[in-house]
Amino acid sequence: MAARKPIVGGNWKCNPDSMSKLDDLIKNINECDVAKCDVYVCPSLLHVTYVKEKAKEGVMVCPQNCNFKGCGAFTGEMAVEQMKDLGIEWVLIGHSERREYFQESDELLATKLKYILEAGLKCVFCIGEKLPEREKGLEATMAVCIQQMEQVKGLLDPTKVVIAYEPVWAIGTGVTATAEQAQETHAEIRKWIAANVSADCAAQIRIQYGGSANAKNAPELSACPDIDGFLVGGASLKPEFKEIVAAISAAK
Repeated sequence: MAARKPIVGGNWKCNPDSMSKLDDLIKNINECDVAKCDVYVCPSLLHVTYVKEKAKEGVMVCPQNCNFKGCGAFTGEMAVEQMKDLGIEWVLIGHSERREYFQESDELLATKLKYILEAGLKCVFCIGEKLPEREKGLEATMAVCIQQMEQVKGLLDPTKVVIAYEPVWAIGTGVTATAEQAQETHAEIRKWIAANVSADCAAQIRIQYGGSANAKNAPELSACPDIDGFLVGGASLKPEFKEIVAAISAAK
């Protein structure tokens, strides 16, 4: 079976505050070596078209959200059909900030994922626990992750879906799960997929780590066998992003 190709994404969230800052951010992304690693960037909706035009070949532009039904009377939303028209192939859903601040439920996200895949796009699907669960241990952590995957387990096509595991307590806090913690959780996620989807799916599906990954911790995390890449937040707004891509390219 072919090795899983690493995949690293930069999530700019609701940044930057000015179009004038985009060229420097795009430069950071375009400096990445994409020969051995898939690279994508998640700009703010208002910046997607500009970034799509400026991103070099091999860099995928991946909006941070989509709706669940297509074009029509859905004020404030964006449809996969609109993304396809722009030549966009990937979309990210389920980020903890969408779940927390915009009350996106597991049921809604399952509906979105089905819609995305049926429309022919690929998806980065985010899961992850909060600090109280992590403090209770791996079993409580996995209970949250399983709940978030249960309704989409029939949709986990490794050629079309990437899972981004993001310990919510480590996002934007500067606190990172240790490599041991991250590997342990990734391995358990893969084990659950093997038991509840198929061994083939578990072996092939890519699982990214998404909790304050940066150039300093990327080499150690990249060495973990079940970590296939990173969903990078704050560090994706800095020149060090290319070092994260280089680290996992070298490790895998």
